[in-house]
Amino acid sequence: MKCYHVNEQGYYGEFGGAFVPEILHKAVAELQQQYLRIIESEPFQQTFRQLLRDYVGRPSPLYLANRLSEKYGCKIYLKREDLNHTGAHKINNTIGQILIAREMGKQRIIAETGAGQHGVATATVCALMNMECVVYMGKTDVERQQPNVRKMQMLGATVVPVTSGNMTLKDATNEAIRDWCSHPADTYYIIGSTVGPHPYPDMVARLQSVISEEIRQQLQEKEQRDYPDYLLACVGGGSNAAGTIYHYLDDERVKIVLAEAGGKGIDSGESAATIQLGKSGILHGSRSLVMQNEDGQIEEPYSISAGLDYPGIGPMHAHLARTGRATVLAVTDDEALRAAFELTSMEGIIPALESAHALGALAKVRFDPGDVVVLNLSGRGDKDMETYLREIERFTNKD
Repeated sequence: MKCYHVNEQGYYGEFGGAFVPEILHKAVAELQQQYLRIIESEPFQQTFRQLLRDYVGRPSPLYLANRLSEKYGCKIYLKREDLNHTGAHKINNTIGQILIAREMGKQRIIAETGAGQHGVATATVCALMNMECVVYMGKTDVERQQPNVRKMQMLGATVVPVTSGNMTLKDATNEAIRDWCSHPADTYYIIGSTVGPHPYPDMVARLQSVISEEIRQQLQEKEQRDYPDYLLACVGGGSNAAGTIYHYLDDERVKIVLAEAGGKGIDSGESAATIQLGKSGILHGSRSLVMQNEDGQIEEPYSISAGLDYPGIGPMHAHLARTGRATVLAVTDDEALRAAFELTSMEGIIPALESAHALGALAKVRFDPGDVVVLNLSGRGDKDMETYLREIERFTNKD
């Protein structure tokens, strides 16, 4: 059976690796040598599981969305990551990484954030563990994600608005890496997605794999089988998707559908559909698919969703797309908004704009009546209320 997991050199097929400045080589090599030993140790697992249960509130429910199922002609289960403490899947990863940082003797934590969910989750665990926290966030995102900025500040984090580039996630990541280069000895960089140099893509996927682990158990209880016919998730960098599919990567019975941000359309020049539009290149420490021009310069992505407008994609997902293991669909702003209002009116759940892209993919797949579909509802919509209220007239009271 073909393996879609990472190899010892940190590659998924042709994608992955660790391309870092010399000043970070020692820090990255140290993490490569220690992360598996730490994650697989009994003390780590005990503390990690206890915090996921008692602090995060796991397991997150697997909810059968009856009205949505009726509309799309199959059985749709929502994996309710929106019900986690801090409102998204991001907390699974930050708890794991703060425990790794503590084990490695680091006291200062840095992070990047787009939608603010990873920033809030990082600030949360830093408060919990009494560590200094600096979060880099593009100025554009600071302005459109104010509730999360205020939460981070209340939790004691320093939020640094980044004014380079188009002032979004890519630029925040650039600044976080610059900070890490200036403080390699005492600083631990909690990357929020399955991107960056090896071992980050694999480490984040392993920490998020609690999602697919729970899906297996919950489907066994509800459907008397431990696998679905389809798994759906949105992808920006790819952490919630990696967690959703982790235990099913080599199970060919399960179809994987990934929804990326189509923005105003993949041919519009305003899109973040990296897998559709990207070419092989190196970004933020690994080789993956990257939106770039003919000279190899990064092209600015666009999405209504602050968490999905990233010009790259995790190497795992690039490999899944390249090999055909995953079907990747571009979902536009309007399709995501329509899906968000649909879920709200049909199931009484307001999703994050990121998750709305996964919901928007439902209309693009032809399901059979007996199909069991699991969709990761990766976050809740509190942070996106301003956008939703601005668009509500366009998308409500219509067929």
